[in-house]
Amino acid sequence: MRVRADMPPGHVRTPAYLRGKTGWVERKLGSFPNPEQLAYRHHPAPSPLLRIRFTMAELWGAEAENPHDTVDAEIYAHWLQPAEAPHAP
Repeated sequence: MRVRADMPPGHVRTPAYLRGKTGWVERKLGSFPNPEQLAYRHHPAPSPLLRIRFTMAELWGAEAENPHDTVDAEIYAHWLQPAEAPHAP
């Protein structure tokens, strides 16, 4: 999955350093109200939340000290796009 590279104004829950990066679904966590909408007192319908795993090489490129190490982030589905993802180690 690729994280959308958008930089919208306002309250967002997806870290900027992950935007535009590609990882794979480590697991599906269920559906929850979107906190980006809850912050503005909206009443959103539940949205899928997924744990996405990224390699350090994907995040930091040649600067990665341990390129095969990984980091997981919980990201709502509306931030994700299908992409050619690296294979899980």
